[in-house]
Amino acid sequence: MGGFHNNQILWTELLPGGHHWSGRIQKGAVLQLKALSENANVSLFCVNAEDKLERYNMPDSLKGQHTAYLTAGNVLYSDLGRAMASIVQDDHAWSDTFCGASRPEQIAKQFGICAFQDARNEMYQSGLDGLLVEMAKFALSRTDLSATVNLFSKVTPNDAGELSYVLSDNTDQVIELRFEMDCLVFLSAAPHGLDCSDAYTPSDIQLSLFKANALGESDICRDSCPQNQRAFQNNARYYALSNI
Repeated sequence: MGGFHNNQILWTELLPGGHHWSGRIQKGAVLQLKALSENANVSLFCVNAEDKLERYNMPDSLKGQHTAYLTAGNVLYSDLGRAMASIVQDDHAWSDTFCGASRPEQIAKQFGICAFQDARNEMYQSGLDGLLVEMAKFALSRTDLSATVNLFSKVTPNDAGELSYVLSDNTDQVIELRFEMDCLVFLSAAPHGLDCSDAYTPSDIQLSLFKANALGESDICRDSCPQNQRAFQNNARYYALSNI
């Protein structure tokens, strides 16, 4: 661990299971997410911090990299063909991109209803509601939210194309995202929408930020396919003036 950053923590923060977080992550930083118990899920959405109309684009990310899920070596594309973040480490080896953030009705059906009035911060919350709370802090709303990446979560299809959530013990698993542009990042640690657990026990997530190492002559994400190289070239043009 640590081959993509300097191992010196700039800040660290606990994201409690079921809760949500947002912040600005700068280009050249690595955000590390560590699951502290089983049943981890983190729904992630991000936008360009300088132009909030540029957002993570799931269809282009999958089509360009010829994959149905994201893991180490993959890149999150924006809808303008630029690299937003690279997955440089993924102990879970599979992040769901199809299902989106869990919805209130999914959480209520699986776990029941536990409202803030009754449980305060121990309430049951959906990924959608958590993300919208955080997005509102940056003047974004439901209409701005598209597909998310569900970190630590794997779904598989059957012969009819129906998706099922794969239960796993995520304890101590780490995912690291190297940011290739300044992003507003929105996270929810609520359960996955297809989570079939008996109880509402989402894992706490330890967030840590590091300074990324400079890209070398070869890079696990940039050079994993020609389309990723083009996305990084688009970034180089976008940030050309900032390098003068």
